[in-house]
Amino acid sequence: MSEPRVAIITGAASGIGRALAVHYAGQGVRSIIGTFASDPHDPEETLKLVRNAGGDAVIHEVDVRSAASVDSFAQRAVDEYGRLDYAIANAGILRNSSLTEMTDARWTDMLDVDLTGVLRTLRAGAERMTAGGAMVAVSSIAGAVYGWEGHTHYAAAKAGVLGLIRSIAVELGPQGIRANAVIPGLIETPQSLDPVNSLGPDGLVRAGTDIPFGRVGTPAEVASVIAFLTSADAGYVTGQSLVVDGGLTVKMRA
Repeated sequence: MSEPRVAIITGAASGIGRALAVHYAGQGVRSIIGTFASDPHDPEETLKLVRNAGGDAVIHEVDVRSAASVDSFAQRAVDEYGRLDYAIANAGILRNSSLTEMTDARWTDMLDVDLTGVLRTLRAGAERMTAGGAMVAVSSIAGAVYGWEGHTHYAAAKAGVLGLIRSIAVELGPQGIRANAVIPGLIETPQSLDPVNSLGPDGLVRAGTDIPFGRVGTPAEVASVIAFLTSADAGYVTGQSLVVDGGLTVKMRA
């Protein structure tokens, strides 16, 4: 019987990261639940849900703006479970800023988390994985497909994730490590429910009416796609970006 797989998941205190840890629990995959110190969401709730699903996980505080912190996070998988199989770069921030108000500091802070933070996570994973490992980065339809007024820095970071993934896939392919991205559409997460920096509850309801499915997506629906991309069922898939949006980006506008 093979050893259980082990995953590191940044941003796992809520949203897509939490849903993925719970999904993995049902598959027997152990998780390192990455949480950020100032995140208002409780990673203990994620751990509780994982255990209720029959899974095993540990919580580890990580700041993706720090290479040392991310390296410690990835090493926790090896120290705790003796291996690392999957690296999921899910942590991100969202801030509203018009182009004329876009200071260098705002731009740099966004990219440091939403793009360079992805690089740090996947780099740390690559250093500890063996053949058969897989990586997934979470992008967004904002940047990867659409532009978004007031979110130039966010869109640029999320678009950059796709180029990062393609190049990583080429570089790590000979080592038997795969790298892919998911591009979530409108998903009901704490981030999208923020009425200041994102659509907010009312905005999500309105936006859902323009989606062929008639609603926005759930974190679990994105998590299941990430789990597929790290599974053996996607064993010959690498360097790809899969849109999870209920048909939003392919719908013709009248």
